[in-house]
Amino acid sequence: MSFLKQLYDNFEEGACALFVAVMVLCLFLQVAMRIAVGSSLAWTEELSRYSFLWAVYVGAALAVKRGGHVRITAQFMFLPTRWRLVFRAVGDIIWIGFSLYVAWIGLACIEEGLYYPEVSPTLGVVKAWVECIIPFSFVLVSWRIVEEYVVRWRNGTLGELVRYEEAA
Repeated sequence: MSFLKQLYDNFEEGACALFVAVMVLCLFLQVAMRIAVGSSLAWTEELSRYSFLWAVYVGAALAVKRGGHVRITAQFMFLPTRWRLVFRAVGDIIWIGFSLYVAWIGLACIEEGLYYPEVSPTLGVVKAWVECIIPFSFVLVSWRIVEEYVVRWRNGTLGELVRYEEAA
């Protein structure tokens, strides 16, 4: 059970590290081959592009988990904590709704991409499989937003969601 908990707690960090490592390794191979042989490997560019795409989308979920997304909060600074929490929750509900809508549309696009497959030129992979990251990451973003509320509710620290730095 400890392994599963560690995997759950560190999924985004591990996945981002893996995808960035693959991207950097592919780009390094590309440059090294051009310098050493005068020609490059065709598949490295495509794989690095797909790795970058996956790193970005998983990174969005990582930013949610760490509270790193940009929020404009100055207008709430002078409100009581309860009202700050209400506005934060409304904003997060809208965010979750948008994310689930994008995931739903993404699934429809992937279904169409599997029905009418487009194969990548050098790797020979059906592009719909590469694009699966889009609905997956938006569902993961929604999950991490809800998880933050549940964890803080259980710990009794829900009010800390809306504690902003006071203007100096």
